[in-house]
Amino acid sequence: MSIDIGSRLRCMRTAHNLSQRELAKRTGVPNSTISLIESNASNPSVGALKRILDGIPIGLAEFFAFEPKQSKKAFYAAAELTEIGKGTISYKQVGENLFGRSLQILKECYQPGADTGKVPLVHEGEEGGIVLSGRLEITVDDERRILGPGDAYYFDSHRPHRFRCVGPVPCEVVSACTPPTF
Repeated sequence: MSIDIGSRLRCMRTAHNLSQRELAKRTGVPNSTISLIESNASNPSVGALKRILDGIPIGLAEFFAFEPKQSKKAFYAAAELTEIGKGTISYKQVGENLFGRSLQILKECYQPGADTGKVPLVHEGEEGGIVLSGRLEITVDDERRILGPGDAYYFDSHRPHRFRCVGPVPCEVVSACTPPTF
């Protein structure tokens, strides 16, 4: 029997309203490690999993007994999008529970000057998006571009990447990534 530890962990984390970064702070486990586990790119040892679960907090037995419901919902009103961002970057996710799903769709909003951080993001999968309004600077490896309304991006997420809103107005983007990584 194969258990999808990554999706199960993501579901438990989001059910407790925790971002990957918040869980990392609580446990001392690097955010990148939690991301790799949730995308099933890394299998944690029992000790590492227990340490992560202590930050939620739940026990190993509860974690493995938990059976998330797979959503069959097909349509979402704007007010039903799940906010998974914080601070100057809003990430509104389509669907509250992505357990068993292989695609994550986000409506992103970056306030002027908002940045995903000086340390580039790296994770499993692919991602792409289309800028709806504002201007977004995207760095992928050593390549940097400023995208405006109607411009798009699509790349392998193993490549180090970073997003930053440039200009005086917020930037809105609709994006998708597979597998879900937030």
